[in-house]
Amino acid sequence: MNRCSWPANNNLMITYHDKEWGVPLHDDHRLFEFLVLDAFQAGLNWQTIINKREFFREAFDGFDVEKIARYDAAKVTELLQNAGIIRNKLKISAAITNAQAFIRIQQAHGSFDNFIWQFTGGKTIMNRWEQLKDIPVRSAESDAMSKALIQAGFKFVGSTICYAFMQAAGMVNDHLIDCFRYHECAGNQSS
Repeated sequence: MNRCSWPANNNLMITYHDKEWGVPLHDDHRLFEFLVLDAFQAGLNWQTIINKREFFREAFDGFDVEKIARYDAAKVTELLQNAGIIRNKLKISAAITNAQAFIRIQQAHGSFDNFIWQFTGGKTIMNRWEQLKDIPVRSAESDAMSKALIQAGFKFVGSTICYAFMQAAGMVNDHLIDCFRYHECAGNQSS
């Protein structure tokens, strides 16, 4: 069975690759989780985030957007002392700011899903990469998404982070064409 090589032999990465990465996602709760995790990934590798994912879930109240939007200085201090997560004050503050912006987008568009999928025309972009080195780190779509999110008040949403989010949320299928998940994700257009 062929698999993209980036999970290497890390069991958490393999499970993430085999079950989540590239699956079209339309659930606002899970979209928010990926938005938070991708912001924390900035400057780091995804394996670091995946290894700490359960700690993030616990520390950030299961990624409950309403709760995170109301975090105060005491909660920020608590998070900065939590060795299980990435203790970066700017990223923690961005999670709170982004929760508030996320709620505003939900109110304006009915759901974050309705808003975010406009950047791919409501469907997965089916790429056909043969090698990892061919996969881009950004695209015209991620550039447009980044610009719109920044205008909406989001932080840590540069084009590269937006492209990683698009990959995670199945807005682009960047599994290599010889990976067993390429065709599985192509056939799974809702989650």
